[in-house]
Amino acid sequence: MDIRLNHGHSKLDEMNKITIIKNGKILLPDGTISREDLAYSDGKIIELKDTVNSVCTIDYIDANGNYVVPGFIDMHTHGAGGYDFMDATPEAYLGAAEMHAKHGTTALLPTTLTSTNEELFHTFEIYNHVKPLNKKGATFLGLHLEGPYFSYNQRGAQDPKYLRNPSPEEYMKILDATDDIIRWSLAPELDGAMEFGRILRSRNILPSIAHTDAIYEETLQAFDAGFTHVTHFYSCMSSVTRRNAYRYAGVVEAAYMVDDMTVEIIADGVHLPKSLLQFVCKFKGPDKIALVTDSMRGAGMPDGPSVLGSLQGGQPVIIEDGVAKLPDRTAFAGSVATADRLVRTMIQVAEIPFAQAIRMITSTPARILRIDERKGSLAIGKDADIVICDENINIKSTIIEGNVVYNILKP
Repeated sequence: MDIRLNHGHSKLDEMNKITIIKNGKILLPDGTISREDLAYSDGKIIELKDTVNSVCTIDYIDANGNYVVPGFIDMHTHGAGGYDFMDATPEAYLGAAEMHAKHGTTALLPTTLTSTNEELFHTFEIYNHVKPLNKKGATFLGLHLEGPYFSYNQRGAQDPKYLRNPSPEEYMKILDATDDIIRWSLAPELDGAMEFGRILRSRNILPSIAHTDAIYEETLQAFDAGFTHVTHFYSCMSSVTRRNAYRYAGVVEAAYMVDDMTVEIIADGVHLPKSLLQFVCKFKGPDKIALVTDSMRGAGMPDGPSVLGSLQGGQPVIIEDGVAKLPDRTAFAGSVATADRLVRTMIQVAEIPFAQAIRMITSTPARILRIDERKGSLAIGKDADIVICDENINIKSTIIEGNVVYNILKP
């Protein structure tokens, strides 16, 4: 990688510290590998002149022959490390973010569950309070609200007592309470959902199709209304159904038919088997697929009893077989995956090429969230969100906006 500063020596003069990552296999935006060095300063990836002003402090990170890739972006997670964002405490937010960072995630969307509005408003307050305190964990990009506007039949592990149709009187109060919502998942077939989707788009919030019984035609209408993304594809959504003897295609078929519709998949190897992982990759491609953990508090924790949602008002679940389940084992209750496991599964189980697997958790989610001008790839001027890992996606170092928050590399 030829790292040369476009802005001349004056820019270097302003830099107090430059960090250079050497001896790494750098994954470039075009998917190729470079063995040249990568440099960053002031939280941004830079070019470097052949000569550096003597006032600069230069640090080196020896990648020891490992891969140097963009930081992972998780656009759907409920928690990790024994913490759930619905706990609505600073400790929960910071603890979950730190656990995710140890597994390569440099940015994430804290995600809510169906709940009371009082819990939701309290979550907004905590999120706003904790953002500037987050120094050791994955960056908070904004909030993802999952529910409460879902189909009862496709509720999955969402608490049914909170499910309802969207009403302007309610959702406008929620939208006016915070500017931190950047994504909202809901079922588009519900009364009032299409208009709600248009309102979300007008506020630059991504409406996402989720927990839905919509048929194909309703999904097309939803896409036109701004629902351009599908939450945890295949999970809790309609496929081909029969109504009064007639067959109808569902959300799954619509997502394949609409070329510009993006999807996210829980690539933990449990929610979707190898065959479906390969199927969705073949027919949507890495530029339309984001890998998400959809992780609950059990991510990074041992098997056994746990809680989905807040400790006070959540639902009991059991962690076993690499996934969280409802106690009666009738449904999954969120994953316990971390981002490194997702990428590893795509490479080792789904047999997806390394660069494509990385793209699905870096540049693709960045583009879906419209933050690709600053995150998602190792390009000059972008945030220095960097992961160093081996070929099996074992994380060696996590760097967030130029700060090393996790490191097991030998000096």
